[in-house]
Amino acid sequence: MSDGGARVRGLYHALDEQVRPLLARHADRLGCRRGCAHCCIDGLTVLQLEADRIVAAHAELLRTEAPAPAGRCALLDAEGACRVYEVRPYVCRTQGLPLRWFEEDEASGEIHEYRDICPINLEGPALATLGDEELWTLGPFEEHLLDANLELFGHDRRVALRDLFAKRC
Repeated sequence: MSDGGARVRGLYHALDEQVRPLLARHADRLGCRRGCAHCCIDGLTVLQLEADRIVAAHAELLRTEAPAPAGRCALLDAEGACRVYEVRPYVCRTQGLPLRWFEEDEASGEIHEYRDICPINLEGPALATLGDEELWTLGPFEEHLLDANLELFGHDRRVALRDLFAKRC
């Protein structure tokens, strides 16, 4: 799976480069720090190429340790820190940032923009006043990951992070 590993590494590098200016722009409002697990909820899933990267980098941990208790992201340690931080998946790399996404109203066909941010990061300029370049737009990057996953595996199924552990205590 070295091709997939290299592919996701390259995608994450590009993602981190795109996210870096947003992190700098919003540094004063972002309360996310090591051990902050407000957004680290149970039931998170990732694409196969992301799951394989986590397994390759942390096989021993996943084989010998148990996931975090139900209700918390399976990858958290007892202090709420991520045990796989350096290879954390896409969803974790953008958490905390001001987000925007678009949804189509099925009845009218109109496209609506939505904006949101983690509740601990609310203090700061109102999301409605931020320019498009000041928000992380959900959708485009996910398409790159999905395309890579489809190319490598031929499917778009997702893997639960909890299912990566051999011990499911």
